[in-house]
Amino acid sequence: MTGVAVGYVLGARAGRERYERLRVTAEKLMSNPAVRNTVDSATQSGRQAATWAAGAVADRAGDKLPGPVTSKLRAVGGQEEDAGPEAQTEGRAAL
Repeated sequence: MTGVAVGYVLGARAGRERYERLRVTAEKLMSNPAVRNTVDSATQSGRQAATWAAGAVADRAGDKLPGPVTSKLRAVGGQEEDAGPEAQTEGRAAL
């Protein structure tokens, strides 16, 4: 039992020290302006891709989905319910 207790205490201490080193390194990395700009750019690209995908799903499967689902997809895709297909296609092409 004593061996298990000593092993646990030493392991926990080493684990905490390693965790603190990783945390400090991650904080330094995230404070770098180049990293922050890259993260912001990737976030924006992801949002644009999600918007385009939601619009594409609404266009292709909208009549097969329940009305509220189609409405939400069109809202996320930046499409108005009364917008014609030309406006919807042009909106996605711009992304």
